[in-house]
Amino acid sequence: MEKRDIKFIVWMIVVSFVVALFLSPFASSYPDGLEKVAEKFGFIEKAEGAGVNLNFPIPDYLFPGIKNELWQTALAGFFGVLIVLAIFGIFYGIYKITSQNKSREEETTKE
Repeated sequence: MEKRDIKFIVWMIVVSFVVALFLSPFASSYPDGLEKVAEKFGFIEKAEGAGVNLNFPIPDYLFPGIKNELWQTALAGFFGVLIVLAIFGIFYGIYKITSQNKSREEETTKE
């Protein structure tokens, strides 16, 4: 990977954190499209109580334990970016390991 590609990736990560921290508190509090349809057709009550009983780390994009709602949303965005980066890093690491193993196998079969 070239140096300019690494710089670009680092800048995009920084921009993601800036957007998550400083712009996410200003996101609309209105329901998203799926919630709006569920309200319109009257099945939102079924969806709220149903499903798997999981404890999500950041429910409703509000970070628990903090009283200021703007900071709750900003921290939820920040940790959301961290979670996505961690998942990407895991899959990227798996890809790199498997591609290295595959290239080693090809080299040994050529010899």
